[in-house]
Parts: sequence; structure tokens; C-alpha cells
Amino acid sequence: MVKVFIDGKEGTTGLRIAERFAQRDDIELITLPDELRKDTQARKDAINSSDFTFLCLPDAAAIEAVSLVENENVRIIDASTAHRTDPGWDYGFPELSPEMRKAIAVSKRVAVPGCYASGFISLVRPLVEKGVIPADYPIVCHAVSGYSGGGKKLIAKYEDAARDEQYSSTRMYSLGKTHKHIKEMKAVSGLEFPPVFCPSVGDFYNGMTVTIPITLRLLGNGADARTMWQALSDNYRSEHFVKVMPFGGEGLPEESELFSNTLADTNMMQIFVYGNEDHVLLVSRLDNLGKGASGAAVQCMNIMMGIDEGTGLE
Repeated sequence: MVKVFIDGKEGTTGLRIAERFAQRDDIELITLPDELRKDTQARKDAINSSDFTFLCLPDAAAIEAVSLVENENVRIIDASTAHRTDPGWDYGFPELSPEMRKAIAVSKRVAVPGCYASGFISLVRPLVEKGVIPADYPIVCHAVSGYSGGGKKLIAKYEDAARDEQYSSTRMYSLGKTHKHIKEMKAVSGLEFPPVFCPSVGDFYNGMTVTIPITLRLLGNGADARTMWQALSDNYRSEHFVKVMPFGGEGLPEESELFSNTLADTNMMQIFVYGNEDHVLLVSRLDNLGKGASGAAVQCMNIMMGIDEGTGLE
């Protein structure tokens, strides 16, 4: 029986992780009464009595939680932004490479990717590594997420019966190009410069599409849409949770359109490549609460436990 503590269990990600454990008989969940959820000593005791602790906290609180660890056997899985580019932590995206999966398996400190970052990195890193996209290419990324990605306060705004009618439309934000995922997107993808990132929120609970347009004449290496599709297909060929879909969506019900919430409540990610002789459109679709958060965290724990990484995620 593995002892697990979720620090920040009442947040959106923490609740989803707990839900994924509900039907498992190999997990003993350590819980704190409501009055002690933010008590430092109670949290410290819970962390150090666990085999695995999930951090579903703001960055500063996550850093504080790590400082409370005294038991060298405790393994931390952090869902915050705090440690995603920290060289002392392993990045929790096992599908990116066999080396990354092996590192997660033996790690004591794993940082779970951000939701937007997961979609972005799934597209860009393999293409940069294979030289299909130059590391200095001026990448622009547009993305739309369900409103659950903003946490309880944003959820309350969207689900307020008296909300402003503007919330029925797509809402752009982080217009100053300061989104907290940009650092991670650049570093893990191997880019020389940060992308121009344009996130937005739609009037649906969970789901996400991340879109990157590529202008072929700027590449200078003869790569085209098929080249990119093949490179991504090769990278994820044996993966269960990340699937590269038929080129151009050929033969799919959604061949001429994509919806952002199709993979809601799953741990799946789908990658699409569209294009012509001038332009390519790369798209990654996932659940911002699944492969973009709680599902990815549980998948990492399963790998660290040495069990089927899909346990509790199907």
C-alpha cells in the first residue's frame, strides 16, 4: 500500500488527482481535517509520512512545501510552475523521449508540465531536436482552454448565473506576453527565443487546443507539412496517451474542423498536422485538467511506482 498526500487537495488539480485515486486499492490517501489544511506542522508531518506527495499549490507554497521534507524517501510530484525549469527536477512528460521516462522512473523530484506548455512542447521539441524547425525560428502560438484552467475563482465567474454576457465569448488574456508557461515552453523545447504566446479561455469547462502556424519559406531547409507529420509520428509511434492523427485529419469525422473539448476527462493527447506548399498548422489537443495537469501527475507517479502508467487513467 503506497501512502500518498495531496498538499492543496481542495484546488482543481488536487481534487481531480483525489478522484483518480478513489477506485484504487493500492493507495492510502493521507488527509488533513479542514482546520489543519494550511497548518505548517500538520502539512510537514503528512509530507514526511508519505511515500508520494503531490503539490497542488501556488509557486511560493510549493517551494515552502519542499523545504519541509526531512524524510529522504519522500518523492515529490509538483503540479505548480515552481520547479519546471529547475535542473534539480525531472520534467514529467515521459512521451518526449525514452530518457525522460527513465529519469522519471527513478526520480524523487518531478515537475508536472503546464497545460499549455504540454501542448506546445509536444509539437515543438521533437521538431527542434530533429532539425525540422530551427531553434531560432520565430514561433507564434495560439491556444484556447476551458475555464477550469483558471482555478476556483475563474470557475465561479463563468458559472455565475448573473455573469457578464461577455463571458459567453472567447476571452484573450496575458496580453503583455508574460504568461507563466512561456519560460517552460522555451526551455524544454530547446528554443533560442521565447515564443509569442496568445492564450485565451472559452465558455466550456475543460479541454484545450494549442495551435502553431509555420511559414515554410522561413525554414530554409526544405521541410514541409509531411516532413513534420512524419517526424512527430516517429517520435510518438509507440505511445498510448499521445497519438499523432492522420495527416490533414484525413478520414476523421472532424477532417475540416476541430473542437477543443473532445478529450475532456481523459488523459489523452492528439496531435494534428495540416498544411500546403506555403504553410503548416500544428495542433495539439488535450484536457487541461487531464494530460495537462492531474492525469499527467498520476501517470508520473505510476511510472515512479513501476506499475502500468495507465493505472487509474483509463
